[in-house]
Amino acid sequence: MSLTLSQVTDLLQNHGQNQYGMEAVSQLEHALQCADLAEKAGETAETIAASLLHDLGHMLVAQGLGQQEIDTRKDDLHQFMALPFLRGLFTDAVLEPIRMHVDAKRYLCLIDPGYWAELSPASKHSLEQQGGLFTEAEAEVFMLQPYAAEAVRLRRYDDLAKTPLKVVPSLVHFEYYLNQACI
Repeated sequence: MSLTLSQVTDLLQNHGQNQYGMEAVSQLEHALQCADLAEKAGETAETIAASLLHDLGHMLVAQGLGQQEIDTRKDDLHQFMALPFLRGLFTDAVLEPIRMHVDAKRYLCLIDPGYWAELSPASKHSLEQQGGLFTEAEAEVFMLQPYAAEAVRLRRYDDLAKTPLKVVPSLVHFEYYLNQACI
């Protein structure tokens, strides 16, 4: 079941007020900060849209639209949950970075010695649930995938998008990029 663009923005606006995991921001604040960082970096409309929507799976599950039974001791696989709902709306240039943003964290922990130390406690906790660091072989395979570089950049924005009360443009501002990235 594919969502419409209106349903996607409604989900963000109306259900993004919940706290983003164990972070000090809401899910919407996190999404907007992530998209803002991507926009300021000069990313494409598709990467900005992916940055805005990368954690939509969390909201879908909370609304009962995704995976129904989640063991909180394990990863909720949110990176996959939104894909069926977004597939008819966006191309792989949006969907693939969303799908790969968790693996990008695993990749960065392997290749960047300082990356682990910069992660928030919540991100460190979820990394363990998500499989931990990649092996060298896993990292090599990961980077051979189309959109892996975009997923790594999205991941960096994701990690920086957790600042309480940070002033960023509203969802209405980023709707432009969602419209540009639509099929």
